[in-house]
Amino acid sequence: MKILLIEDEPKVASFIKKGLEEQTYDIDQAYDGTFGVKMALQNDYDLIILDIILPNMNGLDACREIRRHNTSVAILMLTALGSTDDKITGLDAGADDYLTKPFEFKELLARIRALMRRGSEAISSEKLTIADLEMDVVRKTVTRAGKPITLTAREFALLYYLLRNQGRVVSRVDITEQVWETSFDTGSNVIDVYINFLRKKIDKEHDLKLIHTLVGMGYVLKVQNEV
Repeated sequence: MKILLIEDEPKVASFIKKGLEEQTYDIDQAYDGTFGVKMALQNDYDLIILDIILPNMNGLDACREIRRHNTSVAILMLTALGSTDDKITGLDAGADDYLTKPFEFKELLARIRALMRRGSEAISSEKLTIADLEMDVVRKTVTRAGKPITLTAREFALLYYLLRNQGRVVSRVDITEQVWETSFDTGSNVIDVYINFLRKKIDKEHDLKLIHTLVGMGYVLKVQNEV
């Protein structure tokens, strides 16, 4: 697996690179946002590990620029900015996951495995459908009423989970364990934010709503007009 590490702190970058190479990952490095974006757009990577505080171009702008051209590559933000608002801002910029410094290396490895598993898990022969929404799991495409919908890797994984469990109420805990394979702070609204991302892309332009909230219980994907 090929990973791009965009990190300007030499000691941190060296620590991560050495550890990942020991796990047989192929690592490229960039020490500023501008060069990191250039490398990301010129090469094929399975994962990008991206710091937020970077020279020339910060990680948020770098993430947005990468997402403008590549919606499928997994992006893991690694930063000392760890408040819930910081996390939401990073995810809103297009990141698939967010790990704060300081961190244990084994957690970084777990996050990487989870992101890669979410991508490889979708490699099957199936097409998932509900109403006029269709997901082609092999091609990693989503359409509604025949119109293509662009999703990030994390949005795709979340929609895949909802489609596989359509008609069943899934809680925030279910989603964090099955899609993120981790847990958030009790007060975090990361799941709500991602559900809203999907709603804007899946339901906003359609009278028939597919993603529904059951207050105090969770979410369900089903064919039912909102009352």
